[in-house]
Parts: sequence; structure tokens; C-alpha cells
Amino acid sequence: MQATSQPIAGPYPRFCEIDLGECRTDLIPLLNEMSELAGGSGELGQLLRILLRIMQRHMKVIRGMVNLYDPTTGKIFIHRSLGLSEEEQAKGVYLLGEGVTGKVVESGEAIVVPRIGDEPDFLNRTGSRGAGPADTQRSFLCVPIKRGRKVMGTISAERLYDNPRLLELDLKILSVLAAMTAQAAELYLVEHQLTQELEDENLRLRKALREKFRPTNIIGNAKPMLEVYKLIERVTRSKTTVLILGESGVGKELVASAIHFNSPWANGPFVKFNCASLPESVIESELFGHEKGAFTGATAQRRGRFEEADGGTIFLDEVGEMSLPMQAKLLRVLQERSFERVGGNAPIHVDIRILAATNRNLAEMVEKGSFREDLYYRLHVFPITIPPLRDRGNDVIALADHFVAKFSREMEVPVERISTPAISMLLCYHWPGNVRELENVIERAMLLAEDGAIHGYHLPASLQMPVVEAAASGGSLDARLAAVEYEMIVDALKANHGNMTVAAAQLGLTRRILGLRMDRYKLAYKDFR
Repeated sequence: MQATSQPIAGPYPRFCEIDLGECRTDLIPLLNEMSELAGGSGELGQLLRILLRIMQRHMKVIRGMVNLYDPTTGKIFIHRSLGLSEEEQAKGVYLLGEGVTGKVVESGEAIVVPRIGDEPDFLNRTGSRGAGPADTQRSFLCVPIKRGRKVMGTISAERLYDNPRLLELDLKILSVLAAMTAQAAELYLVEHQLTQELEDENLRLRKALREKFRPTNIIGNAKPMLEVYKLIERVTRSKTTVLILGESGVGKELVASAIHFNSPWANGPFVKFNCASLPESVIESELFGHEKGAFTGATAQRRGRFEEADGGTIFLDEVGEMSLPMQAKLLRVLQERSFERVGGNAPIHVDIRILAATNRNLAEMVEKGSFREDLYYRLHVFPITIPPLRDRGNDVIALADHFVAKFSREMEVPVERISTPAISMLLCYHWPGNVRELENVIERAMLLAEDGAIHGYHLPASLQMPVVEAAASGGSLDARLAAVEYEMIVDALKANHGNMTVAAAQLGLTRRILGLRMDRYKLAYKDFR
């Protein structure tokens, strides 16, 4: 059953009649206080504290809610309540027209439910009401908070009414309370909306900066890599051709992936092709496709990599290995974004972004005549040079930790750390094979690790210091013991910042004996301060 509120005669309804069984005259001082607040500062929080006190103490409301309507999200949420837990309040979210509350906001008219158990529109979204008579026989009143025709929210109350005239009186009182609250609610919603918009914009910008300047598929915070991240962020905005330069193993393919997946065309295909992986006779068909019968074995039409990348990105790795005839064909695609399949005459137009990579010096190749000058300038629109691993400082350790975690999951080997001497070896090595070599080194060390840590003697001979080299190559028992002793001394000195007295105590040695062992291994305490 539904009923709309009746017009309120005079500024306030009649608060006390003999046959109502309850009197409402004692709430008049609180209404006056609310009226003064509404006409003054109009702070919504203060008004609602008084409003809920009126509902609880003077109207004997069991549960009450002040709901606000956010037009930007279309959601109606509980702003303040009584008789509800925080968890129940958080559940009370409605849409326009949904349940009794949603219908009040949608229509702008009050609704009275004499018996909750008889009302199918009553959703019990908060989950606060049970199925027993004590809950289902209560009445539910819901009035709109309005400014003119604009509905800002609702005030609702739940209690047991034996007298229909008292129910009607309380409906009028709630309407008065809603009218007093309307201006403050409107100001709050405007401020809340502006604050929310600023927070959302701030989060969006922070997320964009984080994703673009720190691509999730690339590890490292060294200064040269930060410059690479800035270039990635700049070039993702357009379909400019990018030439990625760097030594073998530095991660050129990862940079190409970061450019594609952080661009507006991230939902398009990302096609990778290694120009050095196939003989020249096959590359043309692979890149441009072929028609049926174009050559022996061409039993059906086949789309090439450029067609497959239409609407997205194609990454041409080792582009410096292309022959001069293939370079000429690639030049046409770069200039016109069109080509013909092998054995075909119809031009095929594609909308693609071209990324190319090489570890060769293309400028020198142009001078020698092994690379087309016009193609070089077409590719060299926006070059990005990836620094070698030896120039990335502590990124070596971050990458090593990443590979340890990766292989620990894959191999199900519980390795949790890299010892200090092993870290020193990783940092001192010049890494001619770059990140790819580091990955291989860590994979090998994971297979050898036995006590949950990678030690110096687990690393290849090319990284070894003289003390542990013999142990790593399967030397005598003395050599292996010396390697363990060396690592324990280095770890103790590192942990105690070169303090020999504390390090000796930790190792169970005298300071003099520790000094002799350090001389043996050519260690100086000053190096650990």
C-alpha cells in the first residue's frame, strides 16, 4: 500500500492531540534549533545530528535513514542513519525507481508503507530487517528532500504505529524536517560532486603517469631508463614510426610492447616479426602474404603480417638484417601504407603503426651502402636508445630479484634471497649479453641453490672472484670451505657497516682472528662503511 503525504497546514503540523497516544510538542525546541541552523551556517552534519535525535528520542523511530542522490553516478546512498551498522549502511545503495526509496526520489512524492510485510517494493537492501512479526508489522515512511522540483535525497523512518493519525502526523513532521534540510543537502552535494570530480581526475592523471612513465612490463628506475619512459610516454600519443636502438638483450621488444599497449590502439593487434629469422625467399611472403598459385606450394591465399597488424602495431625486429630488395618494399609500406601480396596486383591498404628495432649501427651501414638511406630516414623519425645493463647501476639487483621470483614460481624452488657477495659479483660484472644474459645466469643459479639463497659460488666462472672460483668449478673441500667462510665474513661486515668488533662477535671469532681472515681474502673494513 502506498500513500502520498498530505499538504501541511501552517508552518508546523499540530503536534499534540488527546487521541494520538503520543505527544510531539517536546520536539518544537529542536525544530527551532534546526531552523536557526538552516538559516545560518547550514552545515549538513549539524542539521542531521539534530534530525536523527528528533527521530530517535521524540518520534520513537527504530531505524532511520537520510539518503542523498548523486546525479553524476545515478546512485542513491545512505549518508546518515540510526539503527544501522556501518556494514548495513554501506549496503543501502539504490538506483532511480528502485525500491521505495528509489521511487520517492524518482517521483518527488512521499510514500507511506503501513505494513512492511505487505509491500513488494520494499527491498530490505541493507539486510537489517528480519522475517518475524516485529519487523514485518512496522510501518515505513519516506519523504523527499526537495528544492523546488529538484530532489536531493530522502528521509525515511521505520517504527510500529497503532494509530493511523499518528502515522499521518509523523509524515508531516518528516516533511518539515526534509524542507529544513534541503538547502544544506544541496550545498553538500555540489561540494561533494566537485570534490569527487577533482579526486577522480587526480587518480586518472596519477594512473596515466604511473602507467606511461613506469610501463608495467619493464623493470628499472635508473636515470637512463627514466629517460626511456619519458620518450615512451611522448610517442604513445600518435602513430609516429619508432626506431628502437640498443645492444642485443637490452629489452627492445619490451619497449615496443610498452609503446603499443599504452597507446590508444592497445586493443588492436600487436604483430611481432624477426627479420633475421627467415631466409629472404620466405620473408616477402611472410610480410606481405601471397595469392593462391603465386609459387609452388601456394595452395591457398595467405594474409601477411602487415595485413594481420591492420588497426594495430607491427614490430620489425632486427630490421638491419633486411636485404636491399626487401628494404625497398618496406619503404613503400612506410610511405603509402599499402602493398600487394606476392602474385597479386590489387593494392592492400592498412592502418598500422610501425615499430622497428636493431642492434646494428644503421648510419654506418648507410655509408657502406648496405642499408638504404631513404629507408633510414623514414625509420629514424623517433629513435629510442635502450641503455646497456652495465650503465643501469642498481637495476641489476632489481632485475635479478625479479628473475629469482619468476623462476622460484616456475621451478617451485624456495629461493628467497641473493647473498651479499653474489650481489657484489652481479654489480661488478660488465654484462655483454645484457638483461638476457642476467636472466640466464639467475636461472642457472636457481638450479644450483640448495639453502634458499643464491651464493657467489653458484654463479658462472665469468662472474667469479678468485676466492670462490675454485669452489664453483668443483674444487677441493678446502676451496669450498673458503668460499663459505668468505661469504659469511662479507655478510657480517656488511650487516655491521664495517665494525670489526661486532662482526667478529657475530661470527664467534676474536677481532684479531677476523683481521687475519680478512687479510687472507684481501677484505678491508672501510669498504663496508
